[in-house]
Amino acid sequence: MRDIQQVIAALGSPVRRDILALVWDRELPAGEIAAAFDVTKPTISQHLAVLRDAGLVTLTVAGTSRRYRAQPELLRGLRAALSGSTKWTNADDVPERTLADAYTTPLVVASVDVEPDQDATFTALTDGEVYGRWLGVPVTIADGAFACTMEWGTHVRGRYEVVSRPELIALCWDFEDDMVPVPGGELTGYIRLRPNDPGTHVEVHQLVDTLSQAEFMEAAWTTVLGRLKANVAGALERQPMTARPARDKRRRSA
Repeated sequence: MRDIQQVIAALGSPVRRDILALVWDRELPAGEIAAAFDVTKPTISQHLAVLRDAGLVTLTVAGTSRRYRAQPELLRGLRAALSGSTKWTNADDVPERTLADAYTTPLVVASVDVEPDQDATFTALTDGEVYGRWLGVPVTIADGAFACTMEWGTHVRGRYEVVSRPELIALCWDFEDDMVPVPGGELTGYIRLRPNDPGTHVEVHQLVDTLSQAEFMEAAWTTVLGRLKANVAGALERQPMTARPARDKRRRSA
């Protein structure tokens, strides 16, 4: 599946959903698709381009004919959206549901665009030496475990659960700091890297339990990603790390 935000955006148009339903199990030429709608052919062409960019349809060119078909193998879980919202209604006769537990947790999303390409940026987030150079404090990464001590004294440690180069890092982490307003316990976050033009878009999804955690995590991750943006190019060129001076962790008064 392509980027989920792009897929969701593509499905946001009723016309595009109807097009997908039309070509769900058959290949149709663009002219026949356009004939099924009360809009202009150029408009249908634009909708088809959006669906194709999102990876929701395939294009086959035969001479002057351009034929489109949905990709069912990528859309099995989304097909319910093509014919109206009623298909999203959960069935109420599934007894197995009582055997499992589920809960919803808030999510903090932080992002930044950096100059290096996707692969180089991935290295900057997984190589301890490079990581330390752009973060400004020594970082150790060995056998999936990572650790560092920030200049205000907070000890951060954790492990990479998933390292899928060059797109995804899933990590579990915690820290020692009795002044941080986050209860003790392991935290889970996901770092997603997508090619940008130019450079790379880095996006962090951090799971939290409370609004106070969310406020702290917003500050924490924007600090980390801000340092990544400011220093990663030099770090990859192996410029020496400029160690950050120790400082008080207390917030300065206004």
